[in-house]
Amino acid sequence: MSHESLCFADRVDAGRRLAAAIAREGIADPLVMALPRGGVPVAFEVAAILDAPLELLIVRKIGAPGHAEFGLGALVDGDEPQLVLNAEAMRLVKPSKAYLEAETARQRLELERRRTLYLGDRPRISAEKRNVVIVDDGIATGGTVRAAVQALRKAGAAALIVAVPVAPPSAIAGLRHQIDRLVCLATPHPFHAVSIHYVDFEQTTDAEVIALMRRAKGEGAGKEVRTGSTGPDQSE
Repeated sequence: MSHESLCFADRVDAGRRLAAAIAREGIADPLVMALPRGGVPVAFEVAAILDAPLELLIVRKIGAPGHAEFGLGALVDGDEPQLVLNAEAMRLVKPSKAYLEAETARQRLELERRRTLYLGDRPRISAEKRNVVIVDDGIATGGTVRAAVQALRKAGAAALIVAVPVAPPSAIAGLRHQIDRLVCLATPHPFHAVSIHYVDFEQTTDAEVIALMRRAKGEGAGKEVRTGSTGPDQSE
């Protein structure tokens, strides 16, 4: 991991460079899980190069009443979606039980809608007893990744590896004690934003996610499969 500010051409470039670093870790039988949307082009390259299965890990923020951008926690997709709450945010906001239940139900519907949109009726690949590599296009605050990690621990993953091209040192420090391994190509300080570390960071579309997941269908993405340039959601 470097403290230099590396610049990636796009998510495909970042994914290929990240895959090379992950390959050196010697992770046995990995399951690559992508955080959509921006993490999917990166994870597709990782899965292709590692010849590993690719699955989506959809995470929906539970926003505070009247302040949707302030996260109380997140709902993480799975056989049984898991609600992961931020204890500090909950103490600060003190949302009502009725609000929390209603917002969780709303986000659960959105999880189901997105999984159907992206994957149709494709069977879910279970994380239980798997060495899971969680991939995104970068980390800003780390809230989404932390929620994903907690949910996958509860789901019985054998080992959790977070792999991202770029993240601030503060977010990395907060993750280290929660995971088994970390692969991060650059931890620049000051950080500012994920987007400035890419030449092309255009929004990744739903259509691109659908196309990539169709190409990755099956137990391995296949080393010969490649995709063109795509671009972001703002990573947390």
